[in-house]
Amino acid sequence: MIAATQPSQRPADARLLVVDAHGRMRHAKRGDFFTHLRAGDLVIANDAATLPASLRGTHERTGGAIEVRLAGRRSLSPRDVHGFSAIVFGAGDFHTPTERRPAPPPLAAGDHLALGPLRATVTALRGHPRLISIAFDGTVDSIWAGIARHGRPIQYAHVSTPLSLWDVWTAVAGPPVAFEPPSAGFVLDWRALAEMRRRGISFATITHAAGLSSTGDEALDAHLPFDEPYEIPVATALAIDDARAEHRRIVAVGTTVVRALEHAGAEGRSIRPGPGLATERLTPSTTLHVVDVILSGVHEPTTSHYQLLGAFASEATLARADEMMNAASYRTHEFGDSVLIERAGAGMAEVPFATSSSSLESPCSRHY
Repeated sequence: MIAATQPSQRPADARLLVVDAHGRMRHAKRGDFFTHLRAGDLVIANDAATLPASLRGTHERTGGAIEVRLAGRRSLSPRDVHGFSAIVFGAGDFHTPTERRPAPPPLAAGDHLALGPLRATVTALRGHPRLISIAFDGTVDSIWAGIARHGRPIQYAHVSTPLSLWDVWTAVAGPPVAFEPPSAGFVLDWRALAEMRRRGISFATITHAAGLSSTGDEALDAHLPFDEPYEIPVATALAIDDARAEHRRIVAVGTTVVRALEHAGAEGRSIRPGPGLATERLTPSTTLHVVDVILSGVHEPTTSHYQLLGAFASEATLARADEMMNAASYRTHEFGDSVLIERAGAGMAEVPFATSSSSLESPCSRHY
């Protein structure tokens, strides 16, 4: 597999590897992903818009150049914008792979960072030279304005042209709380949403602060994803509970959705609406209680995203999927190709697609 190098969310040649609950696989056209779903399925996407979370500036004590990548906060409240966890790099920019970026100047609690129109203070070191907590000076409005004016989308070396915000916002983007795009949602457009409705497939959203893909350090990357706040609307929680009661499949668009729903519905309990903080790292040893199917990007085996896929399919199945995708030169990373994986053991009898106009009024589509 190769990295996708063009910032195109829905390229015409994008591919999808479909893996069912029995491990059977086939190649498909990604733009028609909805044809591989069933009437009655409930599809849930992350509606988080992506922040311009890369801030370049200066470490005031040493005068050293830095790049601060905002990496987390404890809630999604728009007023909770003073404190962040952050990853800090030294001089350079996204053209250099993260693992080759220089370390920042030696940081200490109390150090000040000049980040364009913003000023921040290092409030804590987090056990790694790149990982810190910071607090911005100023009012809520001035901080948001500074991030909007000075920040850039977090970017990696496989895409050589600078990204704009419209490159990293999905078609359903809402609150600006993600640090990197919930890129599995790039498959969605209004055609897909209309087709799902026509076929009797329900659609709902959550909001989850999607975090970083890479910190530039293997030891720190092993702790990804960091804790991530989310919000589940009451209507979405009710839709999930209805679908589960009726033995209909829950289809998550992206790993962030899986992480939020499995946290909110831990141990099989009813989905708890409202805010939450996803703290668990989902792995092959995780027992899923909510999500039956994942639509995700193509991930490399060393990443936390790939480890999460192991909760849906066995190591042998994922290895065979990798072989098929390698042979077909699938593209990885946020603008790459996709996989649709049904959880092992979640197979259900095929339900014909709903094609009549009456399906638009059916119970399974009332949450659209």
